Amino acid sequence: MRKKIPSTAALLAFEAAARHQSFTRAADELALTQSAICRQIAGLEAFLGVALFRRTRRGVQLTEAGEGYARQVSPRLDAIERDTLAVMAHQGTADALDLAVVPTFATRWLIPRLGGFQARHPEIVVNMSTQTRPFLFDQTEFDAAIYFGDAGWPGTEAHFLMHEYPVPVCSPALVGTREGMTPAEVAGLPLLQQSTRPYAWRQWFEAANVKAARDMAGMRLELFSMLAQAAIERMGVALIPPFLIQRELAGGLLIMPCARSFPSTRAYYLIVPERKAERPALTRFREWLVAATHDAHGPIAPAASAS
Repeated sequence: MRKKIPSTAALLAFEAAARHQSFTRAADELALTQSAICRQIAGLEAFLGVALFRRTRRGVQLTEAGEGYARQVSPRLDAIERDTLAVMAHQGTADALDLAVVPTFATRWLIPRLGGFQARHPEIVVNMSTQTRPFLFDQTEFDAAIYFGDAGWPGTEAHFLMHEYPVPVCSPALVGTREGMTPAEVAGLPLLQQSTRPYAWRQWFEAANVKAARDMAGMRLELFSMLAQAAIERMGVALIPPFLIQRELAGGLLIMPCARSFPSTRAYYLIVPERKAERPALTRFREWLVAATHDAHGPIAPAASAS
């Protein structure tokens, strides 16, 4: 039976018009005439039996149905484009993996090592998009996720990669800073907080048996890369795992005023949906990634004992 799907041309015209809220700008983007866009939209509305736009004196506006349809259509067209470009780029011979990754880990740890995996498995293409919070695999096209937090996503396998061992870091020019400070002295510095690890400073001070009155105060930033840059700009002291900022530490942009870490129950995991766990390309990537993160010579050990 023929599927109830509109033409691709009509969907492309609708998506562009919905994004721009303008038939004229959609026509410019797609190198069509405005009348061609109008015909495509009218045909789509007739096909659906629903008005997608309201015509006003100032142009066009999405109806409620149009807004909902645009939210559904846009990511699907993006996915078709990605799949098409992948086939074109690799002539259909590559096996692609789509990973959701936490951004700084991917940029600073994974990508510098990924060339080793590609040299061993040139037939596998690894695509990455950033995700910092849990999600449902059934609602995405991701094959796996590299995630920091707790294991136990429903319907998945969790493969332990590594713990974090964050230490205080700051600019050597930050007022009141020096190497060899005690945790109590660090408590007097302006603290930079990470929104995805809101209790990190509290846990660090508790591990050091220090009561800090303002352990939850300070600027909040989402990513380690943001924290590192804020620390470089002398905005405060941040808790960051050294393996993510090796260049900044080696170059003297950041120092560790107190080389002390703390134990954490949370960790980095490779999260794999059970329905994809036996996929050969994913199995090869998992085996390589687990071995790489468990390498005793890798930069994943704590900078100093938490005891």
